[in-house]
Formats: sequence, structure tokens, C-alpha cells
Amino acid sequence: MTRVVGDISVSLDGFVTGPDPGPDNGLGTGGEALHTWAFSDDPVDRRVLREATGRSGAVVLGRRLFDVVDGPGGWDDATGYGAGEAATPAFVVVTSSEPEAVRLADLDWTFVTTGLPDAVRVARERAEAASADRGTDLDVVLMGGGATVASALGAGLLDALTLHLAPVVLGGGTPLFSGGAPRALVQRRVVPTSNAVHLTYDAG
Repeated sequence: MTRVVGDISVSLDGFVTGPDPGPDNGLGTGGEALHTWAFSDDPVDRRVLREATGRSGAVVLGRRLFDVVDGPGGWDDATGYGAGEAATPAFVVVTSSEPEAVRLADLDWTFVTTGLPDAVRVARERAEAASADRGTDLDVVLMGGGATVASALGAGLLDALTLHLAPVVLGGGTPLFSGGAPRALVQRRVVPTSNAVHLTYDAG
């Protein structure tokens, strides 16, 4: 069965970027520390990354994150979705308007201008088709940014939420959660390493 999973790295003080993020500074000042785990040689971190990448039938991201990964300093042949795994699932971008051009034209991009629920629906269709092709259950993964993941959780669109809690205090940046109604999640998995604590919750 295809699930919808939010999957994002976050600091101890709740930020998914450092201060002053932008197209040329996608993770903000100091934000690279959030993803140390994804590039480490720790076998547990590698397993967590490999499992998450392998289950991705389609990936949803917001327009600001797309502008970062498709920008000049973004993904390349060596490092893309899944860090060094550089996987190539279908990518679905939530945006108010389609970009005039795409640098990473070899990837499978779909741009949805009618809102997050429609983007998740399109991504589910793509993930289910990929599942049928591969003969295994694949998920929709919401990789970010923070507002996209938080909005999906608040709207009840997520079945699960995976947080990679990095041992860093950024002191500012883009918060993962900023208000909204209280919500209780069910903790399902805790995987600690020296680079992060990988936490998975039932969100549905």
C-alpha cells in the first residue's frame, strides 16, 4: 500500500534551515549540519538513507525548495535526491506557476498549480504506477520545505512523519512548525546514531 510520508531533517531547536536561506544559500547559515547524517559513513545512517530513498515512488516538494535544488548550486550527477544515492523517482512540485526553464531536465518533473492536496494526489498516482511496475509498495515522500511538510501534516495528508533530529542548535532559520492546532502523533521508531536521531511517527 502506498503511504504519504513527510521526511525532513530538523535541528534541536526546530529549524529545517539556518538563518538567511535563499536560492544561493539553500540551507541557510549553518544549515549544512542538518544533513551531516546523510553524507556520513555510519552504517546505520547509510541504512536509514538507503531505505528512505528506496521506498520513494514519488516525491513532493515546494517551489522554494525546487528553486534551490534546480539552481546552479543544487543537485548534480553525484548528489541529488537521497544525497549520494541520487535516486530518480517522479518529482511533483507545488507551485503557483510553472518555471520558464528547468536545469535538471533529465529528471521527471510535474508542476501542480492547484494546491498541495492535488500535488499529493498526483504523486500518489505516480507512486502507485511505480509500485505496479516494480512489484513492491512504494510511497509518496514529502521532502520539504518545512512549510510543505507542516501544511501536509496539518491538513491530514500524511500517514507518517519521519524526522532526522540533528544534534545542532541553529538559533534561527525556517521553523518546521509555527503554530497550528495541537496534534498527538504515535511514535513508531527511534534510531539513534552519532549524527542524528531518526524518528518515525504515525500521523494518520
